[in-house]
Amino acid sequence: MAWKRKISGGTLATIGYVLSPLSWWNDAFVNIPLALVFAWLVSFFYKPAFTASLIVGYWLTNVLGLVLLHKGARQMFSEKPPPDSRRELWTDVVVSLIYTAIVIALVKLEILKPFAAYFKSD
Repeated sequence: MAWKRKISGGTLATIGYVLSPLSWWNDAFVNIPLALVFAWLVSFFYKPAFTASLIVGYWLTNVLGLVLLHKGARQMFSEKPPPDSRRELWTDVVVSLIYTAIVIALVKLEILKPFAAYFKSD
C-alpha cells in the first residue's frame, strides 16, 4: 500500500526535520534543550561528564534528525524501499560535527552549563 508508505515516510521526515540542523529554529527550541536535559541527567550521576554528555546529546539529536529526514524522504518518494547509502550517512555525520563545534564554543563561553550553575552566586 503506497499511501501507508507515504504517510509513515512523511512522519519520519517531519520528525527528522524538527531534529535536523536544517531548520533555523530547531537548535534553540529542540536540539539544545534535549541535549541539555540529557547532560543534566548524566551529570546528576557524574558531574565532570556534563560537557561531554551535552556534546554527545546534541550530536545524537542532529544525526538522528538527518537520518530520519533522509529515510523518511526516501520512503515517501520511492516506489520501493531503496538500500541504505553509507556516503549519505557520512554527510549527515560531518554536518553534525560542524554543529557540535558550535555547541562546544557555547560551553567554553559558559553560555551553556550545568543547571545548578545558573543559580550559583559568585
